[in-house]
Amino acid sequence: MKVAILAGGVGTRLVEETEVKPKPMVEIGGRPILWHIMKHYAHYGFNEFVIALGYKGEVIKKYMVDYANLNSSALTVRMRSATVDIEGGSRPDWTVQLIDTGISTLTGGRIKRLKPYMGNETFMLTWGDGVSDVHLQELLKFHKSHGKLATLTAVRPPARFGHMVFDGDKIVEFLEKPQTGEGWINGAFFVVEPGIFDYIAGDDTQWEHEPLEQLAADGQLMAYRHTSFWQCMDTLRDKKLLEDLWQHGGAPWKVWKE
Repeated sequence: MKVAILAGGVGTRLVEETEVKPKPMVEIGGRPILWHIMKHYAHYGFNEFVIALGYKGEVIKKYMVDYANLNSSALTVRMRSATVDIEGGSRPDWTVQLIDTGISTLTGGRIKRLKPYMGNETFMLTWGDGVSDVHLQELLKFHKSHGKLATLTAVRPPARFGHMVFDGDKIVEFLEKPQTGEGWINGAFFVVEPGIFDYIAGDDTQWEHEPLEQLAADGQLMAYRHTSFWQCMDTLRDKKLLEDLWQHGGAPWKVWKE
């Protein structure tokens, strides 16, 4: 089963980082967040990726092309024949298709442009800027159980600031940036059927608007409720949180083994 990852956005709220790279290439623990997402999927056996490129897509292309070389233990470069022999190192068993989907194409349009590469079968879909510890095989099992066109992972939004519980003026409980206990939001990590392409008009379609709204109206959109870790990386504050978790907090999304 293929995994489509949208990686073409500009990332305007991370401009300090995204002036020179697309948001999915912003690093957490020395690795692009895109790598973290792919490691998550690969842990559950999903190793075929189709990545929708846009803004500074050449940076992602170069990273993927150079990955094997940079993660080898030894290289032999034959200048005359322009060949490279790679020895040792750690290289994942991934197939990665990198598809240019336009600079200004919206999310729905990017998904539609991937249609020729997905085949007429169920596929995974997510954004290149969010991590989670969602159990992807359980998500797929849920999707297959209901027979609808689309499943999204519904998550509790993380609180922006610390949460406090009072007894009068005394603080009896303090939680630093917990997930809120009320409401659900779209956490991406979709499983979808090829029929979703019919809901997307073209490049100017935002997936989160008309397509999801119409799928819901048609009774074709289901929610897989995920109550554990989820975090997007929209701002420098988010990046710092994820970096701190990676360095000191155990990184809840790191479900794979090195």
